[in-house]
Amino acid sequence: MRYLLFIFVLIFSACSTKNFEHTSSKIIIIKSPKIKFSDLGYIRHTNKEIELELFVAGHAVENISINHLICVTKGCMSKSGFNEEYLSKHYPDDILQNILLAQPIFKGKNLQKKENGFIQKISSNDIDIKYSVQPNVTFFKDRKNRIIFKIKTMK
Repeated sequence: MRYLLFIFVLIFSACSTKNFEHTSSKIIIIKSPKIKFSDLGYIRHTNKEIELELFVAGHAVENISINHLICVTKGCMSKSGFNEEYLSKHYPDDILQNILLAQPIFKGKNLQKKENGFIQKISSNDIDIKYSVQPNVTFFKDRKNRIIFKIKTMK
């Protein structure tokens, strides 16, 4: 009976391990009406999934997983639901994963390529975004919705 239990645990624990292709440690600053964070974080990803693990004083305080849903400690929700609750309902569904991976947002709208990155400035009645990506820093600021993301590579 003990061996059966051991095999059962071994099989199911192996299924729960995630093998991310890319892992990088970053200094992450997030300021929004519902999220305030400034410390170390890890961004891990494959082609299908992204995980953001946030630490304060060496202790994991939040884990955000993005695939077809966005899962946080409080549970999982659709990407649009996450945007509406934590960011802005005026954002496209893929904005968080694009920021974490330093990719263009809003389907590349107003993209200005720079020598080592790019800048996007997007304004409307509901948003006023400046988004820049450089080799070691990704910076997103939306003045109208009071949201900032700054992701800096650790050296």
